[in-house]
Amino acid sequence: MLKRLKALTKTRFKKTNFNSFFFFLFFAVVIWIFVQFSKQYNEIIDIPVSYVNIPPDKLLSPDNPSVLKLRMEENGFKIAWFSLFPPTLYIDVSKSVEQDGKLLYFIDENRNEILSQLNIDFEDSQFVKDVLSIQFQQKEEKILPVISNIEVNFAAGYSSIETLSIQPDSVTVSGPRKLLDTLTRLTTRDLKLQKVNDDLDGSIEIDTSGLKDLTIYTPEVEYMLDVEKFTEGSVDVPIELINVPEGLNVVIFPKQTLLFFQVVLNDYSKVNASDFRVVADFSKLQGNQDFLIPEISKKPAFTTNHRLNEKRIQFIIKK
Repeated sequence: MLKRLKALTKTRFKKTNFNSFFFFLFFAVVIWIFVQFSKQYNEIIDIPVSYVNIPPDKLLSPDNPSVLKLRMEENGFKIAWFSLFPPTLYIDVSKSVEQDGKLLYFIDENRNEILSQLNIDFEDSQFVKDVLSIQFQQKEEKILPVISNIEVNFAAGYSSIETLSIQPDSVTVSGPRKLLDTLTRLTTRDLKLQKVNDDLDGSIEIDTSGLKDLTIYTPEVEYMLDVEKFTEGSVDVPIELINVPEGLNVVIFPKQTLLFFQVVLNDYSKVNASDFRVVADFSKLQGNQDFLIPEISKKPAFTTNHRLNEKRIQFIIKK
């Protein structure tokens, strides 16, 4: 009897087409899902929000809503899609109205913008709230100077008689009072310019690292510098002894020195020895020091990189 039952069972399983069974089962499940998702549902979906175009004099609170609840009356497919892949709604804060210390963003007044972002039917879907209340902190304003962090290295034979300038040299910023009280200046981002042989003219951002709550109304400044072809020259200049006590006879050696300078090539012919003055100040003599240090007390404004051939001046006191 047992052998006969086993043989009968084996025969039936052989005759059964499992592929067909699972195909029809899968097909039935698909039809069931399609029917269920084709029905209309009324569900509340969380829509992420991001705040853009924030007025520069305002700082939004981190406690502001990060989602808006949307009641959707749609078929199951669209609700499932919005649930799994909700689009971000960008709230244009500049279109809100300030009232009672808050910014109010009216959903209905911004219907067209919301429709274009979410691609929904406003007749069948509505946000749970009609007004989005945005909390903020009013920023204070301050004018801060901008310091250049630009390093200029000239190519051989080139230089400038000016210093690199930036425009504007000060900017208006806004932020929390505690932050503004700690700031006395701003700097540009670091920039190194190598082998410069032409006029400089460009823009650079102000460094805002570590200043996330600070709003800079002019985030970029222009920098400029006139660069010229320079040449080196030298002139023989007498050394003038000054501040010698009355009645003291002091003789210095040498009595003149070679003075080296750099000048724009086109201005080289304008330079004369009489344009310079080199002095040895006796009053700066210290202790048992037996030499004086010469200094350049007068020089043309259009010359640069001055240096003297003599670093020390010997002297003797005659009685």
